[in-house]
Amino acid sequence: MSKHTVLFELGCEELPPKSLKKLRDALKVETEKGLKDAGLAFDSIEAYAAPRRLALKIVNVDGAQADTQKRFDGPAKQAAFDAEGKPTKALEGFMRGQGITVDQISTFQAGKVEKVCYLKDVKGQSLDVLLPQILQNALDNLPIAKRMRSAASRNEFVRPVKWMVLLKDTEVLPATIQGLTSGVKTEQGFVTGRYSLGHRFHHPDMVEIKHPDEYLDALRQAYVIANFEERQAIIDGQVKALADEVNAIAIVPSDLRDEVTALVEWPVALRASFEERFLAVPQEALITTMQDNQKYFCLVNSDNKLQPYFITVSNIESKDPTQIIEGNEKVVRPRLSDAEFFFLQDQKQPLASRKEKLANMVFQAELGTLWDKSTRIAKLAVALAPITGAKAEDAEKAALLAKCDLTSELVGEFPELQGIAGTYYARLEGENDEVAESLGEQYLPKFAGDVLPKTKTGTTIALADRLDTLTGIFGIGQAPTGSKDPFALRRSAIGILRLVTENELDVSIEDLIKLALAAYGDVLKDHDKTLNDAVAFLEGRYRAKYEDQGVAVDVIQAVQALSPKSPLDFDKRVNAVNHFRALPEAAALAAANKRVANILAKEAEPTGDVVEANLVEDAEKALFAELAKITPEVEPLFAAKDYTAALSKLAALRAPVDAFFEGVMVMADDAELKANRLRLLAQLRDLFTKVADISVLQH
Repeated sequence: MSKHTVLFELGCEELPPKSLKKLRDALKVETEKGLKDAGLAFDSIEAYAAPRRLALKIVNVDGAQADTQKRFDGPAKQAAFDAEGKPTKALEGFMRGQGITVDQISTFQAGKVEKVCYLKDVKGQSLDVLLPQILQNALDNLPIAKRMRSAASRNEFVRPVKWMVLLKDTEVLPATIQGLTSGVKTEQGFVTGRYSLGHRFHHPDMVEIKHPDEYLDALRQAYVIANFEERQAIIDGQVKALADEVNAIAIVPSDLRDEVTALVEWPVALRASFEERFLAVPQEALITTMQDNQKYFCLVNSDNKLQPYFITVSNIESKDPTQIIEGNEKVVRPRLSDAEFFFLQDQKQPLASRKEKLANMVFQAELGTLWDKSTRIAKLAVALAPITGAKAEDAEKAALLAKCDLTSELVGEFPELQGIAGTYYARLEGENDEVAESLGEQYLPKFAGDVLPKTKTGTTIALADRLDTLTGIFGIGQAPTGSKDPFALRRSAIGILRLVTENELDVSIEDLIKLALAAYGDVLKDHDKTLNDAVAFLEGRYRAKYEDQGVAVDVIQAVQALSPKSPLDFDKRVNAVNHFRALPEAAALAAANKRVANILAKEAEPTGDVVEANLVEDAEKALFAELAKITPEVEPLFAAKDYTAALSKLAALRAPVDAFFEGVMVMADDAELKANRLRLLAQLRDLFTKVADISVLQH
């Protein structure tokens, strides 16, 4: 079968930069699916994307589907022919329906019955016929939130479509896709479907594509780098070189990097500067406005301090780049001036005096204002201080200042600076480092895997804030349901668990909720119900927390079976079981524990100690001796909550346990022997369940 290389390019007005990479990848996936569904084999698909185009190169694709044979089933052979072997009316009806004669009839076995059939040869359709519809279906299935029409056209796409290239090797494939028709000779004498467009300014003329393999080079000659990754690599290299020239490091967030790559066809990075006086403004505000509004890459030194430079990526190679640089400096100056103005205005009013504005900002209708919340957090923070190791006076002061920057001009303009602005203002007002740093740290962790507060005061405020919100929302009966979680309590719960476990705070979930309830006082009516609901919710988040870390579900369930009260204790048990699960002895011991659990569940578990004199088999004597030896070794480990070391020691029980089940009949006819053996098994199981129920481990 013939093989071909196909090029498809759809040219548009500038595509949405934040979606460009996603559109490219989706077009590739949908086209791959369409080709496979059609039975057209291919070696690979290369996908390209630039601001004004999406393109695919399909390498070594079949020129046509393989010929197939389709079976049409008729009546049973017995009913198809009479005694003389002539067709019956049933068979004649079948042949009429298929338009065939008796010599074209075949038979096949359907279970115990032999039936007649017609095997029709179906010729495979050509790539030329199939590909246009496959490509159109792929375009129709792209993840486009809102499609648009261009002029009088009925065809919809994310942006107005301007041109199309569709080549099979060196020939144009006639097709109509998105309302554009290829294979037509125009008045100017060129055939549509072979010509692309170059750079809007550097090469606005048409570009002839002679073969799919020449596509990238032909566009490069026309000042278009069609390969997204190649364009991105050029930007990376240029940005690094410009940063190196001033001994700086460029901040290149991945989303911004993708967006800038999607904005340019011919990237030219240029370094510009701004007045050093702006560096007195919180650098987070300057970075935010330059990244979000201007799509600039900011530069910092080795200490992560902002430098008075930024890098912009232009889409043209100017003969006078200083004009572009000066233009960007002129544009950014007013934005930095705004940030400076807000910063200076805010300093005219001390942080603590902003509580009056907080008293007029509602946190939640039934739970009061933000100032009410601040006073509760302060009370809770003082109660948490002995647990976190923070100074109570620092925790209280930080809690009362924590939300004050929400009323500032800077946060009003840059909401993402909440907490960060407070840290700057607290420092300027002479607060100590613990208090100042904690104002920014109160919102940590912001997402899964985010860093935690470094200061003890920050840990205290972060914990108090989340506990106050979670307890309050449960207290008024507005727990998350389904996908609705307006106060992000699921994320807060994970944050609480991380703050407790990673700071090794030895406190139970129940005690934490009780402290939060105490801060609420009479605001919440049913403390008992709130306590039960909030504790259950937090305990229910263990699975999500540990699954995110790659811990297997059965490991988590093994620990949950024991319902540990403290997140720190739970964490130690999970880590221990996770380590144990990887040991070679784990599978056999898990199976043995399951067997023991099943035996003990069916029998009334005997009380008292194992009677050594009633041990008659060598295997049960050996197990008893091993248990007697290992128990005093692991008891101190249990007491120290060193569960990993304890389970590692218990792994040594594999051999005597295996020997016991091979050589000992637990359900002996002698009642005393049976009871004694059940006591031995109960002793064995008790050792393991001091850590977790390992019988639930799957292997």
